[in-house]
Amino acid sequence: MTKVARLPLEALPDFPALCQIWKVLPQARLVGGAVRDMLNGLPASDFDFGTPETPSEVMKHLRDAGIGVVPTGLSHGTVTAVIDHRGYEITTLRRDDVTDGRHAYVSWTRSWEEDAARRDFTINAMSCDQEGRIHDYFGGRSDLAAGRIRFVGDAAMRIREDALRILRFFRFQARFGSTPPDQDTQEALAQGVRMIDRLSVERVWSELRRILTGPRVTDTLQLMEATGVLAACLPELSGTLPEAISLLDALIVCGGPSEHCLRTAALLAGAGATPEGVKACVERLRLSRADAALIQAFLLPPPFVPDRVVTDEDVVCVLAETARDVALGKVWLAEAHQIASDPARHDARQWQRLRSQFSDLPVPVFPLAGRDLLAAGIPPGPRVGELLSEVRLWWMQSGCRAGHAECLIYLRDLRESFL
Repeated sequence: MTKVARLPLEALPDFPALCQIWKVLPQARLVGGAVRDMLNGLPASDFDFGTPETPSEVMKHLRDAGIGVVPTGLSHGTVTAVIDHRGYEITTLRRDDVTDGRHAYVSWTRSWEEDAARRDFTINAMSCDQEGRIHDYFGGRSDLAAGRIRFVGDAAMRIREDALRILRFFRFQARFGSTPPDQDTQEALAQGVRMIDRLSVERVWSELRRILTGPRVTDTLQLMEATGVLAACLPELSGTLPEAISLLDALIVCGGPSEHCLRTAALLAGAGATPEGVKACVERLRLSRADAALIQAFLLPPPFVPDRVVTDEDVVCVLAETARDVALGKVWLAEAHQIASDPARHDARQWQRLRSQFSDLPVPVFPLAGRDLLAAGIPPGPRVGELLSEVRLWWMQSGCRAGHAECLIYLRDLRESFL
């Protein structure tokens, strides 16, 4: 073990709450992601503790101190302290007794090194005591500085213990990895591909969406392809990865947001997926209705390409029928397509102007509703909907500018034309 310079815990917004926990559990340490992120100069948001005390001892100490406690995962040694309506997980130090490729059966230990040894990667195996001292048993700090994602211990064995670690490796590689994995790690990942079938598609998508929003997404996808992991997770990209990555790269180059649905749409579009193929993909991954609908909407034809002057009136009419985020996503993808296919024609200023129009112009609201037609003397029935649709079409064709009174006048003229 090496001890290194202390972290400035007192600068954390959660420091008063952390001190309350340390007051009753002085042997506890912050573990995992919070330590990693603080060392990396990133804001830490989730503060999890490890402690040598058993769950029953932890709950007693917290309750005696007047701190709320919830037994959130006693079989895994985890309880949650509740301070100022915020939860802080506290887990008893553990060692793995039996693993089945996805779950572990554990027993308690008082050894911090044993507990660190069961964690997936060295950068996640560090801990920090209440003095801010970092305890690093497996070289996590040097790996973090080098941008190296390394399994704790033997990579193949760690993957056999839990198949999810394959996808977690790529997620952390996308976020923190600037150094390619060594040959042994790549071979272990490739050999573990067959275990991915043990994971639920929901877990696979949960990891994929995080990979897709990482800062090194294209390099990570290429590494996933080289190890066979991508084909197991996204067979829709099989054989078309260069084209898919080309469009995703173009989306990133033009400054497209790192949003998982938009990046997924870019990959599928680059791969030449048909509407039927996209539908099959989102259904296979069991995406939420919102995510599935957004990806499919992004892949519909864009509202405009700025090869001509697009007026505010044009944009407002699109916003009357299309959600702002969908319209913007289509514009981002259209720009990426132009960069990938015809970079000589790309004019970033024109695309920025178009996006600004879609971002800044107000969404028009059609001023009539069915009740207005009933109040105008039109009897209830299918004709109400038909007339409402005809008035709305006129309203859009006239630039969505007509107000309530003007629409009623058009409605009157429309009715009279049929008398």
